[in-house]
Amino acid sequence: MAKKKTANNSNKDANLAWWQLSLIGVGCIIGSGFFLATSIAIKMTGPSVIFAFIMAASATYIVFEALGKMSAKDPQKGSFRTYAKKAYGRWAGFSSGWVYWCSEILIIGSQLTAISLLTKLWFPDVHLWIFALIYAICGLLILFIGAKAFGKLESIFGVMKIAAIFMFIVIALLALTGVIEGNPKGEVPKSFHEFFPKGVIGFWSALLFAFYAHGGIEVMGVMAIHLRNKEDAPKSGQVMIGLLGLIYVTALSLALLLIPYTSFKEDKSPFVTALSSFNLDFFPHVFTAAIIIAGFSTMSASLFSVTTILTTLSEEGDAPAIFSKQTKKKFKMPLPAIALTSTGLIISIVTSLLLPDKVYEYITTAAALMLLYNWFFILIMYQRLIEPTKADKVKRIIGMILVATAVSGALFHATSRPGFFISLVFISIIAIVVLLLRKRWKKEESQNSV
Repeated sequence: MAKKKTANNSNKDANLAWWQLSLIGVGCIIGSGFFLATSIAIKMTGPSVIFAFIMAASATYIVFEALGKMSAKDPQKGSFRTYAKKAYGRWAGFSSGWVYWCSEILIIGSQLTAISLLTKLWFPDVHLWIFALIYAICGLLILFIGAKAFGKLESIFGVMKIAAIFMFIVIALLALTGVIEGNPKGEVPKSFHEFFPKGVIGFWSALLFAFYAHGGIEVMGVMAIHLRNKEDAPKSGQVMIGLLGLIYVTALSLALLLIPYTSFKEDKSPFVTALSSFNLDFFPHVFTAAIIIAGFSTMSASLFSVTTILTTLSEEGDAPAIFSKQTKKKFKMPLPAIALTSTGLIISIVTSLLLPDKVYEYITTAAALMLLYNWFFILIMYQRLIEPTKADKVKRIIGMILVATAVSGALFHATSRPGFFISLVFISIIAIVVLLLRKRWKKEESQNSV
């Protein structure tokens, strides 16, 4: 029998200020998607990547505003998953939760692999799996420090990542003004063709990677329940997206002014590549450390979020009851949920190390697409749970168009096309499970109504 949902409106850990949630958001979002994957977007579309990031930031703002308003009206530990269930029924909550869990576990595995590879810069003789194991253990330890300490830690990570990007911005400005010796070779586009050298299709394909660099707002939704004033959730999102958009666009613009877009390499950070021709031997080491911190931060945030989502799935009968059991000590921890997340994490790491690079790249692309499916669903259910104004309705439609455009763009490039179809396989499997469980759910509902 499904357990009844417990109210989450009162929370002893509700002690976050709105600006702290903004910093947590920055800490959760700025990761390897921006520091590394942005190079792929630049190669796909050239200077118009700036416009792609503006569109992605706009969609992110719209989606989080919707999520923030739902959190302010009805704070729930399960966040978007619980709202999906309230809006459309049990199938929606089940699907949304498990789509998110699967996608994040795959992304976490890819992040672990990426930061482990980067660490070999200093320790080339150490096996990759050793670094992956160390980072995984450290990430899991963060789950045990509690929401309050986690929020503070992510705030610190957020400041460190902003500082790293700010360092690049300052050095890039010094390079462009001739203070640092070098020869900037980038140019300001003067025509439509120069701004869109790969045409509309190239731009369309790059959108997915611009959106991927903004992934992480779901963690902010989960953490919103810990705000002192729940109605501040939308404001924290506005500040976060404003800050994020400003530093993203500024950093990318400067990188493109330093070298031509054709000089960027898909497997290297665009910011390290942009300054490679200058005599800055320290920069690759400092920025690599920043990328590792960024990847570890987003990985830890994802672990926190997927464990919380799994616990709420269990509490509401959409996962085995054992996963909502917690320790009886002062700091209650859902050990079975952490154990399942750890198992999924290990499988993801092993898969990333054993499968050919391209195959695993397709799987992680599929996982990124599955996150966008959840974004789209947040906008769909929003109108059922909140009385929208005319402006809200317009923004909702714009947001849905932007997300749908990013998803469909995956079909136009060989790098992301297989991932699109793999994402449909994951969705189909979850849909089949839903169909198999519907009879049992109806039976439980009839028993509860007696």
